[in-house]
Formats: sequence, structure tokens, C-alpha cells
Amino acid sequence: RARALLQQLPPQDCDERYCPDLAEEERRQLRAFSARRRREALGQGLACPVPGPCHGCPCKKCGRRLNKGDPGISASRLGDQFWHPSCFSCHFCHQPLVDLIYFQQDGRIYCGRHHAELFRPRCASCDQLIFMEECIEAEGRRWHLEHFCCLECDVPLRGQRYVMKSGRPCCCGCFESLFAEPCQACGDPIGADSEEATHQGLHWHARAACFCCSLCRKPLHGQPLTSRHGRLFCSETCSLGQDASSTASDSSDSAFASAPSPDS
Repeated sequence: RARALLQQLPPQDCDERYCPDLAEEERRQLRAFSARRRREALGQGLACPVPGPCHGCPCKKCGRRLNKGDPGISASRLGDQFWHPSCFSCHFCHQPLVDLIYFQQDGRIYCGRHHAELFRPRCASCDQLIFMEECIEAEGRRWHLEHFCCLECDVPLRGQRYVMKSGRPCCCGCFESLFAEPCQACGDPIGADSEEATHQGLHWHARAACFCCSLCRKPLHGQPLTSRHGRLFCSETCSLGQDASSTASDSSDSAFASAPSPDS
């Protein structure tokens, strides 16, 4: 529950003590932003039986009627409206807000996190709101300028090439040394500059020399394929031909067996 509350109402969104690295102007903006939200949007849902005058009123969210005495939730900032307890949730993430702090905006209720994000972007690294005039936007997310750096070596990546790994940017050097998958054909790592082909959890360079039929060497990029025993073939005929010639060793085929297939 504590983790859920910290997720729904991040303390760094309203208290500068949780943001020690902010510049003074950013602190000023955070204080003003927090005060305005408390004054204009903050409330707490109240659980109570539906009173007689509201008998038959529709739930604000689902529209189903609430009868006198039914458990209901009222929100003072939204007037004489009632919700089913399960319907009183954040409009964005749908997390329940019964007996918790909510924020209202345009007749809808939000948890603190997603209400704040209606007005300010959130840094994907430190999880704080961004009050700087400049920030970095990449992969549909935003970062403080100083926080857009490699997840392994912390080298700044502003204006540099990078690869996303587990939702975080990684410099090309760290990616190739730590995360690059080996090619099933040649055995070399598939670097950030290389086009990759995958099949059943295995990886190849997408170039014709690697991603090709194990028997006739026909390139397979963008073509139908079949696999047998961890090897790729352009057709069932080639896969059966491989079985027939399995007693004759072909050294150029051996790299394709360097890793077993997932279903072997």
C-alpha cells in the first residue's frame, strides 16, 4: 500500500525537500505549482451511504444507478455527484482512490501523479517534474538535460547516438560490449549499427551472408522461412534435403547450430 501511495502521489511533486538538485528558479516554480494544485484541485473522496434525496442517481463514472443506502463516494470539488467505490478511480491509470487524495480537472478525477502530468512533463530518469525551459524528448518520453545519459557508464547522450535498453538509453559502446546478441551464423555480436533479424528467440545479422537458407544459401530477409533443429530454411524441400544429407558434414553449416532452438 505504501508503494501504491508513493506511485499515486509522488512526494517530489509537492515538496522541494525531495528534489535537492533543483536550481532556485525551479524550486520557486515547484512551490507555486504545488500551491496552485492544492488550492484549485485537491480533495479527498468521502465514503458514505447514498442519502435519500440522491436515491436512483447515476454513478458519475459507469452510469448505473445508486439507491438509498448503497455505499457511495462523494467528492466535494465535483458537487452532488456519487460514485460506486470501485468506480472512484484515476481517469488515467484507473487506480482506486477511495479515502485517498484525488485531484479534479475538467470534471474528472486523477491521482496526484497523472494530474501533475497534465501540466508538466516528468523526467524518465529521476521521476521528478521538469520545470526547466529545455528538456530532451526521445522515444515518447522526456528527460532533464543532465539525466539523458548512458544507463551503464553515465556518459551524456545529448546529440549522441544511443540504443534503448529496458526503457533507458545506452551508449553504443556499452550496448555492444554488454547487451549485443551474438549472430547465430557468424558468431559476431550484432552491433547497434547492424540490422538484426530474429526468429523463435534467436538472432542473426540481417545481411544475406548470415540470414539465409542453411542448405541453398538463399537470402531469407523478407521471405517465408521454416526452421528445423535451430537451422533456417527457405522451404520444406530444403529442410528435408538437409535431413537427407545430414551424414555429409558441411563446415559452413556448423555456425547455425551454435545455439539450440527454443523448442529443441
